[in-house]
Amino acid sequence: MSSSSPAEERLGTVPTDKMTPEHQAARDAFKKARGMAVFGPFLPLLWSPDLMLRLSALGDYLRYQSAFPPHLSEFIILLASRLWSQQYEWSLHRPIALQVGIDRTVVDAIAEGRRPGAMSEEQEILYDFAMELVKQGTVSDAVYDRAVARFGERGVIDAIGIIGYYTLLAMVLNTARTTPEAGTPPLPSLQESWPRVQASEAPVTGLRLLSPEP
Repeated sequence: MSSSSPAEERLGTVPTDKMTPEHQAARDAFKKARGMAVFGPFLPLLWSPDLMLRLSALGDYLRYQSAFPPHLSEFIILLASRLWSQQYEWSLHRPIALQVGIDRTVVDAIAEGRRPGAMSEEQEILYDFAMELVKQGTVSDAVYDRAVARFGERGVIDAIGIIGYYTLLAMVLNTARTTPEAGTPPLPSLQESWPRVQASEAPVTGLRLLSPEP
């Protein structure tokens, strides 16, 4: 296969001949809870029915009941999508972000891997928080203090929850190679991938690896 050919999807819909009562029950429960058939990341997740249902419930909280109004939760979701270059996640949430009032120039800057220049104070705090947490594996005192002062401890935890949840979904979607929704401009490729923390560079934050005793 040439590098220009689209990658084949993996972990697609559970086929009929492999559909167990547990799969069917999870599919029915999802439809009852969300009012729609299993879709997107939940299709590959259905291979693990209990995990799919638990993550769906977590997603319902993080999107609709967290400490953040939609224009801030969707902002965080866009950051997670860009950090993991997740095309399906981006294709689904970019239109929602615009609908809830996130400025198009901010959305475009995130897509291009640039720090937006016209962010609100709340967006700046969440941008710095997400970037540090994902890129460095922790958050500096200065960034943490700003986040707590503006959003409180619950807000900090919910921000971590949204980042972590959509990071997990991005991992599932990237592994499954799920096809993006039509009609949304795809994320452009970035010249450099975002840096991951190396073991030797990871900051000590309370837990230390113990060296074997001689």
